[in-house]
Amino acid sequence: MDKFSAMQAFVRVVEAGNFTKAADSLQLPKPTVTRLVQMLEAQLQTRLLNRTTRRVTVTPDGAAYYDRAIRLLGDIDELESSMSHAKTSPRGRLRIDVGASVGTLVLIPALPQFHALYPDIQIDLGVSDRPVDLLSENVDCVLRGGELIDQSLVARRVGELQFLAAASPDYLKRHGLPRHPRELESGAHAVIGFFSARTGRQYPFDFHKDGERIEISGRYVLSVNDSNAYVAAGLAGLGVVQAATFMLQTHISRGELEPVLADWCSEPVPIHVVYPPNRHLSAKLRVFVDWVAELFARDDLMQRKSSLPRVQPTARFAR
Repeated sequence: MDKFSAMQAFVRVVEAGNFTKAADSLQLPKPTVTRLVQMLEAQLQTRLLNRTTRRVTVTPDGAAYYDRAIRLLGDIDELESSMSHAKTSPRGRLRIDVGASVGTLVLIPALPQFHALYPDIQIDLGVSDRPVDLLSENVDCVLRGGELIDQSLVARRVGELQFLAAASPDYLKRHGLPRHPRELESGAHAVIGFFSARTGRQYPFDFHKDGERIEISGRYVLSVNDSNAYVAAGLAGLGVVQAATFMLQTHISRGELEPVLADWCSEPVPIHVVYPPNRHLSAKLRVFVDWVAELFARDDLMQRKSSLPRVQPTARFAR
């Protein structure tokens, strides 16, 4: 038995929660992963996993073995990464997950620079606004905006987003210019809704001015769970949006959207690179995290700086 492969298989089954996902992440047939774990249990003369038709759980012995195994595998990875060639030319595959708009507008356009620096690193990039379980989905790191909910994760803050309300000129011609956030809750206006892909919860608009905070849950004719679709709905004139300035600036510069309620700000939203606490920061992951931090540091819109106007649109939209 290849004990190293068996240990890797066992760790992946624990993290993925079942043999099928573990086999997919290891790019091995499921019977091979099953056999490796069975052989490991036979050699250790103890049951590491409890198996049912629906799920796999870890036994007390399995939990203890997992803790030691993950540290040992991390030490091996560190040993390989410490070699001079690995430091200067990191290689291998990274599984990254990023929000839809950040991926489309910021990360992907800059990736040629990353691959010019690190041509031997392959990136499997998941692009969506849904929550990701880093362990069960075998993701090396995610880029996400908002405060951290799971404090067990390791996070590096790389930016801070500024949010702004906006609407299309066509919408403002039809509905007029809102002068106060509460007007978005009146029958005269509509918002574009955004809901959580996990819970279905609608996110409210958030406005601050002179110490006053107002949350708005306006009437909507459309709600979406994808940030690119959200901006597209605003461009189509379906309602008012409130989105990060990096998503809006190009459209505002082209006259496709107009800022509204620009004298009301929203709370800044931090953006982090997040990875599991037991996921060893290998050379390939370390250079990616450092590169993303530098990329965002150079981008004013990722640091809550903007050239967008902080005044209301012209009076032609007033009712």
